[in-house]
Amino acid sequence: MFHVDNLIGTLLAIFGNVLVSISLSVQKYSHVTLAGTKDPRAFYRTKTWWCGFVLTCLGEGANFVSYAFAPLALVAPLNAVSVLTSSILGLIFLREKSKPKDFAKRYGLSFLGCIITIGGTYLFVAFGPNSHEKLKAENIVKHIVGWPVLLYLLLEIITFCLLLYFYKQRRANYLVIILLLVSLLGSVTVITVKAVSGMLVLTIEGAMQLDYPIFSVMFVCMVASVVFQAKFLSQACKLHDSCLIASVNYILSTVFAVVAGAVFYLEFKNEDILHICMFLLGSAFCFLGVFLITKNRKRTKTFEPYVTMDMANGVPTIHDKGLVDFNGSFSYGALVNNDGVAPATIPVNMEQPPVSSRSTDASHDLPDLKKD
Repeated sequence: MFHVDNLIGTLLAIFGNVLVSISLSVQKYSHVTLAGTKDPRAFYRTKTWWCGFVLTCLGEGANFVSYAFAPLALVAPLNAVSVLTSSILGLIFLREKSKPKDFAKRYGLSFLGCIITIGGTYLFVAFGPNSHEKLKAENIVKHIVGWPVLLYLLLEIITFCLLLYFYKQRRANYLVIILLLVSLLGSVTVITVKAVSGMLVLTIEGAMQLDYPIFSVMFVCMVASVVFQAKFLSQACKLHDSCLIASVNYILSTVFAVVAGAVFYLEFKNEDILHICMFLLGSAFCFLGVFLITKNRKRTKTFEPYVTMDMANGVPTIHDKGLVDFNGSFSYGALVNNDGVAPATIPVNMEQPPVSSRSTDASHDLPDLKKD
C-alpha cells in the first residue's frame, strides 16, 4: 500500500516541476517579446517576467516541501517531469508551420522520449520505496554517525578531491568530470534539503527542531553545496552544449541522489528484489526518455556575422551564414549572422575627394612656395 505521506510528496514534486517548467517558458516569452519590440525597459520591469519569477518560487517551494514527505528515490527522478513539460510546452507553442511528414521527422524522437518518460515515471513511482520516517533531529544524528554513511561520505570526499585536482590542475575540462563534481555536490544537497525540510515541517506541526545544532549544520551544508553546484554548472554551460548537459546531468544527479537516499536514509531497507528491479527499470526508461527529448532539441548557434565589400558599389554588406560570394567582393573580419535575416546594407559615406583635384591643388601651391 502506498503511504499517504509518500503520495503527498510525489504530487508536490510533480506539481513543483510542472510550475518550474511553465515559469521558464513564461520568462523566455518575456525576454523574446521584449527583444522583438525593442522596448527600452529592463526585463525585470515587465509583468510577464515577474509572473514567471513567482511561479518559479512556488515550484521550487513545492519541490522543497516534497522532500519532507517522500523518499529521495521518488523525488529525485521526478525532475524528468520538468523536461517532459518543457518539451510539451515547446510543441504546443511551436509557431513554425511544417508539413506532417517534416514534423514527424523532426519531432519524432521527442514524442517517443515523452512516451518513454511517462512510462518510466509510472514504474518508479508505483514500485518505488514505500518507507517513511519522521526526520527528527535525533534520527538525523543517528544516520550520520552510522558507519555506512561515514564510509559513503569518505568515498565521496576522496572522489570529489581527485576530480577537482584533474579539473583545476590538469585542465581536464571534460563534461563528465564537471558534471560528476555537480552530482557529488548534488547528493549532499538532497541529503541536507530532506533533513532541513523535514525538521521545518515538524516544527510547523508543533515539534520544535530548529534549536538543535544539527539543523544549523545541515542548513549551512545545503547552502554551500547549492552555491558550488551552481558554479560548476555555469562553467559547464560555457564549455559544452546545454542540451547534452541537461540529459547527462539529470542521469548522474538522479543516480547519486538515489544512492544517497539508500545509504543515508535506508530507503530500500524493507523492499524486495522485484520492487527494486522495477524501480530501476522505470528509472532507466526515464533516463532514455530525457536523453531522446534533449537530443532532438535545436542546437544554439553562435552569432558570427561576416561582412563583404561590394567592389562595384563600394558598400559593405552584412550577410548571414552561408558561403561568401567572391564575384567582385572580398571579405574581412569574423562576423557571421546566423539568424537567417537577409543581407542588410550599411549606410556609409564612401565619398572621397578625387585624387586629380588633390594633385591640381598641389601644383597651384608650388609656385607660391617658390615666390616666398
